[in-house]
Amino acid sequence: MTRHPLDTPDLVDALGAGLRAVAYTSEGIAALLGEEASAALVDGVWWPALRRTRRADDAALSTLIRLFLLGATEPVDAVAAALPAVGVAALLDQQVIETADGGVRAVLDIRPHGSDSADHLVVADQDASMRPGAVRRDHVLGIGGASMSLARAVIRTPVGRALDLGTGCGVQALHLASHCAEVVATDTNERALALAAATARLNGLSWDLRSGSLFEPVAGETFDLIVSNPPFVVGTGAQDYVYRDSGMVGDGVSEALIAGIADHLAPGGVAQILANWAVRDVDAWDERVRGWVEATGLDAWVVQRELADPISYVSLWVSDAGESVVDAAERGSLWLDWFEEQGIVAVGMGSITFRKPGATEPERAPDVVIEEITAAGQEVTGFEAQAFWNRRDFLRRNSDDDLLAARLSTSPVFLESQSLPGDDGWQQVSAAVTRPGGPGAVLPVDEVMTALLAGCRGEVPLGALVSLIADFHGVDGDALAAVAMPAIREAVGRGILYRAE
Repeated sequence: MTRHPLDTPDLVDALGAGLRAVAYTSEGIAALLGEEASAALVDGVWWPALRRTRRADDAALSTLIRLFLLGATEPVDAVAAALPAVGVAALLDQQVIETADGGVRAVLDIRPHGSDSADHLVVADQDASMRPGAVRRDHVLGIGGASMSLARAVIRTPVGRALDLGTGCGVQALHLASHCAEVVATDTNERALALAAATARLNGLSWDLRSGSLFEPVAGETFDLIVSNPPFVVGTGAQDYVYRDSGMVGDGVSEALIAGIADHLAPGGVAQILANWAVRDVDAWDERVRGWVEATGLDAWVVQRELADPISYVSLWVSDAGESVVDAAERGSLWLDWFEEQGIVAVGMGSITFRKPGATEPERAPDVVIEEITAAGQEVTGFEAQAFWNRRDFLRRNSDDDLLAARLSTSPVFLESQSLPGDDGWQQVSAAVTRPGGPGAVLPVDEVMTALLAGCRGEVPLGALVSLIADFHGVDGDALAAVAMPAIREAVGRGILYRAE
């Protein structure tokens, strides 16, 4: 039977106490490293942090930063002095560290992580950049770009039961614990469940950890919130590394995950996942994912953040595992051959937010929005996801006549125009308003729409503004309203306009 790291609760408790005793926290580490070295470390540049730790007076904290965050080999005596209540022998026995080059180096990545309510400790495996050779087949990813993207996107309304499907080291579960009464977390990787258990215990939390694939561990159960950052990589079906490879051919894991969500969401529940989908025609990139989400019968907001060509996609995942150049080249070539055989010309990557109607809501058609939003600074956040659905509900409840009777206000937006030189000087060819930070909150505008947005200050009904503009241009007010309402509704849907009341 395989023994996994940190399987002794008393040792986990002692380790947590020892780390806290030397201020191994986000604040403590930032104070020792300083602003510039801390920022560089966040960007993946580690040597300024190494330089700072070698000059710092706090030997214990410096040793632990180098050991767990920088992948350094440290003297046995230094590690023993940094964690005296734990001891090097126990750390070796618990597979936290291993001997190397006359000293010891970390097997595990243990780092502070600020979640929604507190500063926590997260336990994962050291990634490929910190250790020689390829990662383990059952490697457990730490805090990365994808996990943080999902964490930021989750709606943080307090709920009862939450499911973290494919928990890994437990990053999502940590965030869920701040606003969910019960957290169930699943994974097919037993090592991941062991490290998630250690993460939970280090932070004084208790999660219901279960082993199994997709929804098998929670058959017959429903949840108010489901989140998932699954092993969504599109590939041949080989399971070389369980953190990225589901063992299902192509994009099968994303398809299967989406197919099971409706049966496991409680009425009024929300599911938020990351997914990848195969694209065989870039002009119809949404074909597969549209079929999946429409089959659920749920409300869905699909946001494609990136459309990657095969070489870029395969290169990303091959390099991530830390394989040798020769092995990576061979694996990448075979992977690209498979893409070619399957006719896959790109892979869509993004997030999907599902919502199940409440038990008392009248029956209606599902509200499905599928769009591509790739601009930096327009990532989906929990606040924006909740606001998106609130605006969709508002538009469904209010007819065009209702909106014309309402007093609307314009959010803080930028008006940007593009012009070309001509015989009579600069000629405007296009214009748009943008709500900063809003995913997809960009609206092309013409002269009439620009005037309407400028006039929407929450003081007079929208219909009165339309009539004023119609009189100014010498056109029929009702005709102008009919033409303008689609853009008005789009502006409301994007948070550019809102009801002043």
